[in-house]
Amino acid sequence: MRLLSAILVVCVLGLGAIHRQTDGFTILTTEAARRADILRSPRAIPDATLRLSSGATTSLLHDLRSDGRIAIVNFMYTQCFSVCLAMGTQLQQLQDAIQRRGLGEKVRLLSLSFDGADTAGLLRQYEQGMRSDPAVWQSMAIEKSAQRQALLNAFGIVVVPAPLGQYEHNAAFHILTPEGRLVRVMDLDNTESLLEHAVIRAGAGDPNE
Repeated sequence: MRLLSAILVVCVLGLGAIHRQTDGFTILTTEAARRADILRSPRAIPDATLRLSSGATTSLLHDLRSDGRIAIVNFMYTQCFSVCLAMGTQLQQLQDAIQRRGLGEKVRLLSLSFDGADTAGLLRQYEQGMRSDPAVWQSMAIEKSAQRQALLNAFGIVVVPAPLGQYEHNAAFHILTPEGRLVRVMDLDNTESLLEHAVIRAGAGDPNE
């Protein structure tokens, strides 16, 4: 009887510790913990020099501030023919929804390439292939390797070189404010909710209006 009582006490204490460390059992993976942490405490992202498809350069923070819209951001590279294509298809759907609902003054889409080989010409080809409207959806390449890694770290993107010049990388959509704060990370299959959260953050009211 004493042994059983001791086991029960240990179990209760263990569950209590897990409850505290997992935010009430809501955090069970590193990725879930990262997303929950960002949701609770939006993080400032580092700046980076970006190459546009026009060949011009800008900085990420300057571009966000001067544009003034909420940005839905994904990371990709133009020669990716797997997960990046899936993200591209969903971004096309988001672009259509933004245009259809008249949200173009509140929300934009931004695809950031982490491949140092992505030139302005390749970015243009990618945009043409994706049928992106530059007023809503732009593609830019992160120019400098040190800034590229700092930005990937801030967003929680892991990039691993693969054979034939390819990369393995995780994928998600990220909501960024014009002030350069990462406020939410969402899965690829949740685009409707993603747009809703972006619109709410932009103060545009009901996204279904």
